[in-house]
Amino acid sequence: MDESTRKQVKARLRRISGQIAGIERMVDEDRYCVDILLQIAAARAALGAVGRLVLGNHVETCVAEAFRSGQARDRREKIDELMEVFARFGSLGGR
Repeated sequence: MDESTRKQVKARLRRISGQIAGIERMVDEDRYCVDILLQIAAARAALGAVGRLVLGNHVETCVAEAFRSGQARDRREKIDELMEVFARFGSLGGR
């Protein structure tokens, strides 16, 4: 992961951590369920954005390098890897 992406990911994860702590406080305070659910949805969306950022960096670095290498085996491994990521995580919350 390049340094710029790493910094962005860490900053976003710190914000998400704050969101999760806020949700926990809402539960402790017995806040309205719908308000809690909306905050959970916001945290999931934020985590999806982090996933897209990491995936984009992976494609731009690791996957691109495998295709530049000219090695069919490397290309196949990266394609299989991406297919597994998409199978597990769908669109990573994107549209």
